[in-house]
Amino acid sequence: EIHIKEPIEKEVHPRLLPGELLLCEASTVYKYIQEDGSNRGTYGKLVCTNFKIAFLDDDSASDDNEPQFKNKIVGENDITLQCVDQIYGVYDEKKKLLTGQLRKYPEKLIIYCKDLRVFNFCLRYTKEEEVKRIVSGIVHHSQTPKLLKRLFLFSYASAAPNNTGGRNQTVMFDTLEDWRDELERTKGNVKYKVVTTNEGYRVSEKLPLYIVVPICVSEESILKYEGRGIPIWCWSCHNGAALLKMSAFPKEQDDSTSQMQKAFLDGIYKTISKPPYELLKTDDLSSSLPSLQDIQTAYTRFKQLFLIDNSTDFWATDVKWFSLLESTNWLEIIRRVLKKAIEVAECLERQHTNVVLIEDNAADLCCVISSLVQVMMDSYSRTKSGFQSLIQKEWVVGGHGFLDRCNHLHKSEKEEAPVFLLLLNCVWQLVQQYPPAFEFTETYLTVLSDSLYVPIFSTFFFNSQHQKDTNTSGESLKTQSGPFRFLTVWDWSVQFDPKAQAFLNNPLYAEKPKPDKSQRKTARFKHQRQLSLPLTPTKSSTKKGFFREETDHLIKNILGKRIGKFINSSDEPPNSFREFYDSWHSKPVDYHGLLLPRIDGPEIKVWAQRYLRWIPEAQLHGGGTIATAAKILDLMEEVQSLQVKMDEEHSQAVSGDLHSVPLLRNSARLSSLFPFALLQRQSIKPALPTSTWKDLEDEDDLVKRDDEFVDLSSDM
Repeated sequence: EIHIKEPIEKEVHPRLLPGELLLCEASTVYKYIQEDGSNRGTYGKLVCTNFKIAFLDDDSASDDNEPQFKNKIVGENDITLQCVDQIYGVYDEKKKLLTGQLRKYPEKLIIYCKDLRVFNFCLRYTKEEEVKRIVSGIVHHSQTPKLLKRLFLFSYASAAPNNTGGRNQTVMFDTLEDWRDELERTKGNVKYKVVTTNEGYRVSEKLPLYIVVPICVSEESILKYEGRGIPIWCWSCHNGAALLKMSAFPKEQDDSTSQMQKAFLDGIYKTISKPPYELLKTDDLSSSLPSLQDIQTAYTRFKQLFLIDNSTDFWATDVKWFSLLESTNWLEIIRRVLKKAIEVAECLERQHTNVVLIEDNAADLCCVISSLVQVMMDSYSRTKSGFQSLIQKEWVVGGHGFLDRCNHLHKSEKEEAPVFLLLLNCVWQLVQQYPPAFEFTETYLTVLSDSLYVPIFSTFFFNSQHQKDTNTSGESLKTQSGPFRFLTVWDWSVQFDPKAQAFLNNPLYAEKPKPDKSQRKTARFKHQRQLSLPLTPTKSSTKKGFFREETDHLIKNILGKRIGKFINSSDEPPNSFREFYDSWHSKPVDYHGLLLPRIDGPEIKVWAQRYLRWIPEAQLHGGGTIATAAKILDLMEEVQSLQVKMDEEHSQAVSGDLHSVPLLRNSARLSSLFPFALLQRQSIKPALPTSTWKDLEDEDDLVKRDDEFVDLSSDM
């Protein structure tokens, strides 16, 4: 029996953003603490606005016990409408997917989020009328198709004060100068030019206003097939070889049209390919990489492993973890994409060959591969501003259909595919393999993936530059008339205060030495590959639980081991590729030169921070990379504080009392869930072998095996 608290004396009101409207609410809603098998939880009010679903309890009114990594826009108990993945109702202990009109209203509501949070609400003690309003309101506003102009993006832009602050360092690629500067930076201006042929979108609405093409390509050629068959420049290598992308011609055509298009392509290729000085390789990504549907299917299976309702579900998947992970095929797709990027890098770096990536619209897998190649080959793309500029260039301005691929409007699930998430997963592999090479952290990548679902930024809410431009004109409440002024996601101060932003920057980034010496003369950094999982798995027990040793084996086992045999089995790399790959890995790493990811089976890992951060059973008490990073930040702040003291006191003696230095963060023992989940979150963890735990649950023979003892309640 659950004791119902007296109604809250002080009324708790949601914090509303400019343009945000309260649509419906329900009182006396009980929110279960997800990780606990008991029915512990808290009472509060559940509200739905035109921006988010929010749960408000007693603590919502106070600023005490706030997480150190507080998001100023989306709170811990807030779910933006775009972040809602699926909603289930529980009727007599049976789960049912909720969509459209409801005849009967559930006693419990389960909301699965795209950032992998799971919310359980009990509506048993809520008034019937309020249950009807809140459930139908949440389902309607988060699951039914909507018009673009109904996105909160427009409500916010029209009501928020015009923030015309200075530009950050990110290059937006919306002007001719931005493209010219990029050509100059990469020395691509010798063979390529920026053209304004698409001004007014007279060539194609899918292309950006300004495109870079080979110098010899004429305006007539660009106009002829609406930009199809034209190699569009992405980036130039230091040796002059260029990476290009091209929209393919439709495959099903009559013979005469096909012949004309083939002749057209031959002519275009001759402007780039001039043997023996200029070589060209074309790569049709639609045939050499998995289809978007395969990627969507794999990710849908993969994310189910992390959408955990309760502890019992978590331990049920523990015994079958590796076979479940293998069956999703997600890590194999990541490996294939990384391998393709290495192949392209080999052509550019070693063979001095221009590469043209071909795809139906050149705005999905082309974006993934071209971005990865630049991250691997151009150290500028590994800085924070450089990476953000890369996303602007290849994805936002490059015409990736964020609106369709993220299904923000719930128009068509057929178009949905986590293409941008695939890129972030691949970049994460590089970040965790070579941390000193990146100015940003895995926390930065995690926060960036969350920002996909925050509709106050225009960055991820349009399909093309044309769509954004045509929807920018509108009535603003503040200025009475004039275009909308959208925010860009790259202004991190909108979401985080300076203390929280510190977690986005890598304190151990190996900055480029200032003296401009050649790479051969610069001191090379010690290679750290010995810290990663060995290629030949070490001999270990054949029976594995999800967590054997809390520290190393979350990172090493979960994130790889058994999958080696299935990953290595498919499409062995050709000899030249293998030679290039092995040759590079046999040398010390230059963190400002070419970086090649390790892609042999066990090296491809699960992005633990993003996928496990809401699961207390998966935390490493006092461990994980984020705990280490937080400690380093503490030390850096301490050093900086002491430096300030020394500067102030000049030649006077400094007391040296470290305890007198005000630290920005407390030095509490952190877990790997930090900084996303609150530190107080604990879970009931069985100090039993996992098989014995499952035997007590009357499970089948699958789990009746002698697993090694795992004391999950102890610290490292």
